[in-house]
Amino acid sequence: MAEAFCEPAYGVRSLGDLVPAAAHALGSPLGPAPTGLTLPDAQSYVVFLIDGLGARLLERYAHAAPYLSSLLAGSTPATAGVPSTTSTSLTSLGTGLAPGAHGLVGFTTRIPGTSDLLNALLWDHDVEPTQWQPHTTAFSSLQAAGVRVTVVNKREFDGSGLTVAAHRGADYVGVDRVGERIAAVVAASRPGPRQPTLTYVYDGDLDWTGHRWGVASSQWLQRTRDDRPRGRAGCARRCPRTGACSSWRTTAWSTSPTTRASTSPPTTSSRDGVAIVGGEARFRHLYCTGGAVADVVATWREVVGGRADVLTRAEAIGRGWFGAVDPSVLPRIGDVVVACRGDFAVLSTDGFPYEARLIGMHGSLTPDEMLIPVLLD
Repeated sequence: MAEAFCEPAYGVRSLGDLVPAAAHALGSPLGPAPTGLTLPDAQSYVVFLIDGLGARLLERYAHAAPYLSSLLAGSTPATAGVPSTTSTSLTSLGTGLAPGAHGLVGFTTRIPGTSDLLNALLWDHDVEPTQWQPHTTAFSSLQAAGVRVTVVNKREFDGSGLTVAAHRGADYVGVDRVGERIAAVVAASRPGPRQPTLTYVYDGDLDWTGHRWGVASSQWLQRTRDDRPRGRAGCARRCPRTGACSSWRTTAWSTSPTTRASTSPPTTSSRDGVAIVGGEARFRHLYCTGGAVADVVATWREVVGGRADVLTRAEAIGRGWFGAVDPSVLPRIGDVVVACRGDFAVLSTDGFPYEARLIGMHGSLTPDEMLIPVLLD
C-alpha cells in the first residue's frame, strides 16, 4: 500500500513560513509569527537552501552528509508547498506566500486565455513576472523595514523571470564558484551597528545530480560529500558568530533510481477531453476541453488506479493543497490534477520528451518529497 500523502503546513511550519520566522527573530516582523516555526533571536541570518535534500533523504543517507545530519537531533521537519517542485518552492520562500497566492503552481502551467504553457524555470519573455506574481515579496518587505537582504546565486539567474517573481527587492550577488559563494555570504551576513541582515544562498547542484543520476547513485552521494566541506559547512564556519545565527534550509526530493516506475496512460482515450498537458511527471495539470472534466477524471482514475490521486481543481483546492487561491491563479491550476503516489510518474513523451531521460523526479505529496529539514547551526 502506498504511503499516505503529507499535507502542506501553510502558516504553521512550511517553506513559506521560513522568512517570516526569520523576520521575527531579526526584530522586524512581517505579520503574525508562524505558529509552528520559531527561530532564536539574532542580528544575522543566513538561509542556505540546498535543493534536492529532503528530511527523509538526509536521515537515510546521513553517512554522506555527516555535518548536516549532525544537526538533525531535536529538529522538526517542515513541509514544502504543493507541488513540491523547485519553482514553486523558491517562490514560497522569497514571498512568504502559499502557491495559491503567489501563483507559481507548477513547473509548467497554462497561461490563461492561451494554449501555451509557462515554464517557470526558463520563463517566457511575453509574460511579465511582476504581473504573474504581483505581491510584494517578503524580501522586499524586510528590506523596506531596514534589514539588509542579499540573494547569493548564480550569475545567470540575475534578472531571470523566476528571480524577479520570487526574490525581487533583495540585493543580488552573482557567483559561480564555491569560493565566490563563501566570500559573498560572509560579506553580506555581517550586521551593521543597527542593521540586521538576512542572506539567502541557493545550491541547486544536488537537485540537478538527483534528476540526472538518481538519489543514492554514486554521483548523487559524491556530490553530497564533495559539497559539504567546500561549500555548505564552509559558509557556516566562516560566517560571523557574534550575535549571528545561520539557518540551514533544504527542500524536497523524491524517488529512488532503482525502484522508480514511470508510465504514460496507455489508452488513446486518456487524451480525450484533454486540451493541454502541463505540470510535470509527478504532478500533472490537465487542462480540459469544455464540459469534459468529469469524463477526464473518470478515465484517468481508471487508468492510473491507486498509483495516483486524480482530483478536480475544486477537490484539490478543497484539500488545501495550494492554500487560499487568488482568483487570478485559478485558471493556472489544471481542471484536473494528477498527484502520483509511491514511485509512479506520468510521462508525456510528446510534450515533455526530456522527462523520459530523468531518473529522479519530484513534485507530489509523498513524505520524501514534502518533508524538509530546518537545521540551525
